[in-house]
Amino acid sequence: MRAHPASAAGAADPTRRPATEAILLVGGKGTRLRPLTVHTPKPMVPAAGVPFLTHQLARARAAGVEHVVMATSYLAEVFEPYFGDGSALGLHLEYVTETDPLGTGGALRNVAHRLHSAPDEPVLVFNGDILTGLDIGALVAAHRASSADVSLHLTRVEDPRAFGLVPTDPDGRVTAFLEKPQTPEEIVTDQINAGAYVFTRALLDAIPAGRPVSVERETFPGLLADGAHLHGMVDSTYWLDLGTPEAFVRGSADLVLGRAPSPAVPGRRGEHLVLPGADVADDAKLFAGTCVAEGAVIGSGALVEGSAVLAGARIEPGAVVRDSLVGANARVGANSVLVGAVVGDNAEIGPDNELLHGTRVWCDARIPPAAIRFSSDQ
Repeated sequence: MRAHPASAAGAADPTRRPATEAILLVGGKGTRLRPLTVHTPKPMVPAAGVPFLTHQLARARAAGVEHVVMATSYLAEVFEPYFGDGSALGLHLEYVTETDPLGTGGALRNVAHRLHSAPDEPVLVFNGDILTGLDIGALVAAHRASSADVSLHLTRVEDPRAFGLVPTDPDGRVTAFLEKPQTPEEIVTDQINAGAYVFTRALLDAIPAGRPVSVERETFPGLLADGAHLHGMVDSTYWLDLGTPEAFVRGSADLVLGRAPSPAVPGRRGEHLVLPGADVADDAKLFAGTCVAEGAVIGSGALVEGSAVLAGARIEPGAVVRDSLVGANARVGANSVLVGAVVGDNAEIGPDNELLHGTRVWCDARIPPAAIRFSSDQ
């Protein structure tokens, strides 16, 4: 029998043995993404034609992960009917639902009993709203090589004030956790917590059970204070927090364009991705990573740039849609203009409207023709 490539690599170099188990934190309400998350949990909002979570699961599988436990909460009933046991992705998936919010650390503790890894084996942990080109295998290898208790993926950003800073020493050992610094004196590094970790299994079992725990504010600082070895690996390939509608739209476009890596994009990467069952007029213009889902209709002369048009949506003739997301079964009327807008599921934008940067139209809303403009009608 021929050895699996990952197994062969692991035999040659023990540090390259993959972590075969992972936990995905997918319980958040995604309030910053509303109205996209009114009916759909954040990780299930489509990006480049499939639920965003599909990209994370496919990348984990490609890195050698075999068993994934999903920590669910908000709209938990949506996940299992879609992914089932995971066999279609080559994975074994399990689902554990929080009845009360437990925070990131509490969620990890709540699902740890479903893991099979030995106490000294590595377990991957991923936040369910990060799109990244992280070399997952390299993070696991760094964890094994450094004999760390926990390893963190770190990335560098220009403005770290909205994130948790993680300074490290020259050997990569974490020296502090600084949550959302604001003053120049507090900004001692541009390295931030990028939302992917490797935990030695025993530490997951040691998180307090039955109460909310923040891994960022309690678990990591507590481990550091107790002398645990926390290792940071800086990987500054593609990274995007999909917590806002603007970021989510950009992430979907980057997946279509091939700027963000994923083996789960359902088609050839390029200026646009049109899924089977969509109807696009011959003279419509689609570019900059636009994705048109099944059952969607793009009318004659419409221009759709860097946008996601979800299943069953309709962009009528002459409409212009830029850097926007149009929800399932929504309608954008003829000659309307959307720039940096989000239209919720089943909403209707009448003809000749103009919705610009930051506009959010709620699910099922109705906007009459020529009702909203941001510029003169001349």
